[in-house]
Amino acid sequence: MVVPGFLQVYLPSYDVTKLDANDSFTAREIITSVLNEGNDKAVKWVFEKYTLDEIRECIKKPQKGVWFPESLNYWRQILKIKEILHYNDAILNIYPS
Repeated sequence: MVVPGFLQVYLPSYDVTKLDANDSFTAREIITSVLNEGNDKAVKWVFEKYTLDEIRECIKKPQKGVWFPESLNYWRQILKIKEILHYNDAILNIYPS
């Protein structure tokens, strides 16, 4: 599956023209970045292209150090996820201890 160019802003470390949205690593990166920072168009695309199970998995087991707490908490509530594994490790912290 092709990654549309309008997602480039959410994936600045990648060239989206070379990404395969079906790859599991890439899917996780896209879902995480878009749910964390994306606009309505980007979020709609994610929900159209990925299953709810794939999206929920990115919230239940979030990537380390990339999430804004407001975004992670918002999606936890929207997707009715009871527990997030290693929540504190998932939060972006520019002043780690």
